[in-house]
Amino acid sequence: MPSLAALLALGLLMLAAGIGLRDPSPPDEPRFVLAAQQMIASGDWLFPRRGSELYAHKPAVFMWLQAAAYTVVGNWRVAFLLPSLLAAMATLWLCWDLTARLWGRRFAPYAALALLLCLQFGLQARRAQIDMVLVALTTLSLWALLIHLLKGPNRPALWLGGFAAGLGTVTKGVGFLPLLVLLPWLRVRRDLQQGSVATPTGWRWSLLTVGFLCGVGLWLLPMLHGALGSDDPALHGYVDEILLRQTGERYANAWHHRQPPWYYLQVIATLWLPGALLLPWLLPAWVRRLRRRDPRQWLLLGWSVLVLLFFSLSAGKREVYIFPALPALCIAAAPLLPGLLRKPAVRRTLLGYVLALAAILVAIGVVGLTDAGGMASRLGEQRALTPTELGDAFVWVLLTGLAGLAVAGWGRRRRAGAVVIVFTTLLWGVHGLRLAPILDASSSARTLMQAVGARIGPQAELGMLAWREQHLLQADRPTTDFGFERPWHLQWQDASVWLQQRPAERWLFVLDDALSPCVDATQTVPIGRSSRRDWLLVPGSAWRAGCVTPEFASGDGAERD
Repeated sequence: MPSLAALLALGLLMLAAGIGLRDPSPPDEPRFVLAAQQMIASGDWLFPRRGSELYAHKPAVFMWLQAAAYTVVGNWRVAFLLPSLLAAMATLWLCWDLTARLWGRRFAPYAALALLLCLQFGLQARRAQIDMVLVALTTLSLWALLIHLLKGPNRPALWLGGFAAGLGTVTKGVGFLPLLVLLPWLRVRRDLQQGSVATPTGWRWSLLTVGFLCGVGLWLLPMLHGALGSDDPALHGYVDEILLRQTGERYANAWHHRQPPWYYLQVIATLWLPGALLLPWLLPAWVRRLRRRDPRQWLLLGWSVLVLLFFSLSAGKREVYIFPALPALCIAAAPLLPGLLRKPAVRRTLLGYVLALAAILVAIGVVGLTDAGGMASRLGEQRALTPTELGDAFVWVLLTGLAGLAVAGWGRRRRAGAVVIVFTTLLWGVHGLRLAPILDASSSARTLMQAVGARIGPQAELGMLAWREQHLLQADRPTTDFGFERPWHLQWQDASVWLQQRPAERWLFVLDDALSPCVDATQTVPIGRSSRRDWLLVPGSAWRAGCVTPEFASGDGAERD
C-alpha cells in the first residue's frame, strides 16, 4: 500500500488534471466566480452580488476562498477550482490520519484510497462548488471530535471540532452535522468508561460551544453589523433571506429538488461506486462489530446513518447533500478492506465494475461517432457543439473505454485493486485534460458571448434580461442588467427605458422565451444556443415606444443549488 506522500501525490495527479484548462460551467460555478470577482472589484466582501442584485442564497465564505485564491495566483481559470482541490487533499489527509489513530497505520491507506476512488469524491473535487469545502470542514470537525471522544480528553480538539462545525455552518448551512456524533456517543459512553479506550472525563462542554460560536462569528458578526447598521432595506432583506428562508424554511418546506424518501439509495448505488459494490460484505461485518459494541464503529456508522436520516426527512434532496457521510464510511470500512480484497468474489466484483464502465464508454463512443439513432446530432444541437468538437469528444470516450478494457485484461482478478486505481486515474485524466477543454467553449457560454460581442461591435452597449450567470461572466464588456430573480415584466420596465435612451448604441441580450410583445420580433437577431435555450439580441430600435410589457410567466431564474 502507498505511503501518505505517495497517496497525496496520486490524489493530486487525479484531481488536479486539467486545472486551468477550462472556464466555470453552469449551474453553480459561474455564480460563485461572478460574486468573487465583484468582491474584488467593489471591495465589498460581506455581501456577495449576482450582477446588480444581492446574492442571498449562500454565505460569502466560499466566494472569499475563490477571491483569495485569485489574489495569490492571478488567474481565474486556476483560482476558481483551487478551494475544492485543496479541500479534497485536506480531506484525504484527515481520513488517513484519523484511520491511523483509530485502527492503526497499516489501515490508513485503505480509507484514503477508498475515498479517492469513489466517483462522487472525484466529481466534487473537480468542481467549483461549495460541497467539497463543506466536506473538508465536516471531516475536520468529526476528526477532532472523535479524537476527543475516543482518545481524550483533548480540550484543543474539542474546541477545534466546534470551530470547524461553526465555520462549516456559515459555509453551507448544514455544517453543524458533525455535532450529531454526540448522539451515538451517548449510546457507548458507559462502554468507554469501562473499557480500555481512553474516557473523555473532565472535559468542558463550553469549549465546544465557544468553538462553534467562534466559527460562526467569522462571517455572521461582521455581516450582521454591516446589514443592521445600514438603512438600506435591501441589506435587511438579505439578512432575512439568508438566515431564515435559505436555512430552516428550505429544509422544512423545500420548494425545489423535491425527491422521494428513497432517493439517496440510488445516489449511494451510483455515485458511491465502486465502494457501494462492497456493501454486501461490509454491512454484515459492520453489524457484527456493532454487536460487539465497538465504540469506533458506533460513532462512525451511527453518525453516517443520522446524516442520511436527516436529509431523507426533507422533501428537498440533491446528490451532494449526503456527501459529508462518505469519508466517515470509508474510515469505518478501512479495517475490513484488507480481508475483503483477498476474497475472490470481491476481486471479481471490482474487476466487473471496471469492465462494465469501460464497455459503456466504448458503446457511447461508437454510437456517438456513428451517430446511431441521431444521438450525436441531437446532443450537438442541445449543447451547441460543432461536429468537430463532438467527434473529438466521442473519440476520447472511446479510447478511454478501450484503455479500461486493456487495463482490466492486464490486471485480471489478482490485481483488481490496482486495476481500479489505474482506471480511475485514467478516467479523471482524460476528463480533465481532454474532454473538459473540448466542451468548455460551449458549456461555459464563451462561444455564445464571443458571437454577441462580434455582432454588436466594440462600441455598442450591452444589456441583459433573463440571463444566466455564465453569460455575464463571459461578456466581453461592462454590461447592464435589470435583476436576476425579478419577474421578467419588471425587468422589461427598466430595460425599455434603458434601450430608448440610446437606441442606436444599445442592444439587449435576452432569452427567447422572455421576449416582450412590445419588441418588433422582425428586428431581433437569433445569436445562438446556451444552457439548452435559444438567445436573442434586441436592438434599441426594435422597441415600440409607449408599449408596456404585460405580466407573464417567468422562467427558472431562482436558485438551483
